[in-house]
Amino acid sequence: MRPLLLLDVDGVLNPIGRPPPGHRRYRCVVDGETYVVRLNPRHGRQLLDLAEATGAELVWATTWEEHANDWIAPRIGLPSLPVVTVNAPVAPVSEHGEMFKTPAVAAYAGRRPFVWFDDQVWAEDEEYLRVHQGVGDFLLVHVDPAHGLTSGHLGTAWEWLTLTGFSQGS
Repeated sequence: MRPLLLLDVDGVLNPIGRPPPGHRRYRCVVDGETYVVRLNPRHGRQLLDLAEATGAELVWATTWEEHANDWIAPRIGLPSLPVVTVNAPVAPVSEHGEMFKTPAVAAYAGRRPFVWFDDQVWAEDEEYLRVHQGVGDFLLVHVDPAHGLTSGHLGTAWEWLTLTGFSQGS
């Protein structure tokens, strides 16, 4: 099964606070609200290279949902990506303290192995995924929201996918 690379936007591709060097400032208007995001245009190529090297599929797992394809993807050089629907009309009550996105990620990924880049994944999310029936192997990569995605995070994902045998490109 082709592995997944799940991407959050805020705190991962759009660091919170002062962005590291290489980030550019953009204004986005979503549903009448204006947002300022700081994105590193090199992230797109790095993510595409990781996906190609490992045979993984890039997927948005962000509250931006389809808006990520309109506003984020073109600014960092990504094509339109599939989207995990995480904005439920009524947020379900968490079972074990997991983040609201975690059940949606579990349902979307199913048995496919996945790496999830997010600034809000914690031990509770890992526990939820480990005990949830029907979820395959996974790696949660916690990204410090002050710094955003780094080459170290990408290297961790590449190593896990290739050393565990999930890589389709090795």
